[in-house]
Order: sequence, then structure tokens, then C-alpha cells
Amino acid sequence: MTGIDDLPPLRETLAEHGLLANKAFGQHFLLDLNITRKIARLAEVGDGDLVIEVGPGPGGLTRALLETGARVIAVEKDVRFEPLLQELAAAADGRLSLVLGDALDVDEAALSAGAPAAIVSNLPYNVGTPLLIKWLTGPYTPVSQTLMFQKEVAERIVASPGSDAYGRLAVIAQACAEARLVMDVPARAFTPPPKVASAVVRLVPRADRPEPVLLGALQKITQAAFGQRRKMLRSSLKPLGGEALCVAAGLAADARAETIDIPGFLALAQAWLDQR
Repeated sequence: MTGIDDLPPLRETLAEHGLLANKAFGQHFLLDLNITRKIARLAEVGDGDLVIEVGPGPGGLTRALLETGARVIAVEKDVRFEPLLQELAAAADGRLSLVLGDALDVDEAALSAGAPAAIVSNLPYNVGTPLLIKWLTGPYTPVSQTLMFQKEVAERIVASPGSDAYGRLAVIAQACAEARLVMDVPARAFTPPPKVASAVVRLVPRADRPEPVLLGALQKITQAAFGQRRKMLRSSLKPLGGEALCVAAGLAADARAETIDIPGFLALAQAWLDQR
């Protein structure tokens, strides 16, 4: 029986099937085994662990995850890759399941049958941020997320208050998870090479992750505050309570959004809930 180690190199498989990356899906293939294996190590998954992978494409990262002994559920929108992934599944001793569909519409809890799962993915560039927000704020909380983004997006996720990259994405991500940038990936590692560098971010849920109601309020507050980030909070938050809201949260009304830390934004969200 053919095993994963017996499969031909991915470049040969892609050529055999005549497959090229689809720009409409934001595809850039990661075929370098050294890099995919490092991502699998950074994900800290191993024998018997359940992994959900989004956008496996030809299966480069999928192979590396399967090498760890993990079980993988791969969600792929591009039906062109079904034959390649089915070949990989046949070699994986039942540890790879393929789901054809859009990850934005997928019910991860149903996919995993309620079992804890890590999400590991070289995310398609055009849906990376919406998927991250879904996994941070939605009903399904993965045990961890090890995700590749454009480097600019990765830096926004882990940014600190006061930095140019700090914004709504950083606040929501860091309120929900411990977020670290764990690996830089140069453009030349991809086929075809994108015009930008990439980076891998690892996120682990915080024990004090906000409850859904507070998280919903946080999203509303950050949308208003960073929608007019150069304005003082008394102005940008005026529709939500303005200066009185800032006072209730113990913050200076003349501060700007980019200077407020995560506890400060959570205090604003709680104050907004309390005044309703």
C-alpha cells in the first residue's frame, strides 16, 4: 500500500494534473517541505491530534501535518484539487478527510464532531482576516490557531498600543488569545511567489476570554474608535456615549484609540453595556 512517503513530489503532481494557482482564490502554493514541516512543529500537533486545515490546495502543509501523526480535516473551496487530495487521503490510512466548500460557511463544531481541534493553515490571502475573526469571536473556539498571513496582516494581529499597526484586529485578537508572530516566510518560498512577504501567527485562547456579550460590545466599540482613529475618543465614540462613556471606563476622553490598551477597550465595552 502506498504511504505518504511514497507519493511523488508536489511539483510533479501539480504538473501531472496541469494545475496552476488561481489568483481569484488568493492562492500561492507552499511546496517547500522544510517550511511546511516547521509550521507543523510550531502548531504543536502530534499523534492522534485533530487538525482542521483551510485551503490545503495541493496538500503541501497537509503532508507535513500528517507526518506528525495528526488526523486532518481539510476544507478546500477549489474543486480542482480534489483528485490530488483524494490521492493523499488514500495514502494517509484514514487520517485525512476532505470537505469541499467555503470555510467561511463551515460549521467547525460539526466537522470535528465536538472534539477539540487545532486550526493550522496557509490561509488564502483574500479571506484570512474574516476567517480569523470568525474563529476568535464565533461559537467555535479551536484549541489553537497556527496561521499564515501576509506579513502586514500578521503584524497587525500582534501589534502593541502606540504602534502604527495597532488597531481593531489587534484588540480583538489579543482580547481573545495569546498571539505571537512565530515565523517569517519569504515570498520565494511560494509558487508563484506573491508580491509580499508572509508570516505565521500562533494564537492560543486566553483563559479570561471575554464572554460573547462583552465580545460583541468590544467589536462595536473598536469599530467606532478605530473608524476615526485620529480623533479623540470623545468624538469617535460620541454615538456610543462619548465623554461620559470614557469617564465611566476610567479613560481620558481626549485619548486616541491607538493609545488604549486591551484592558482599556474592555472597560469601554463593559461601560457601554452597563449604560444600556
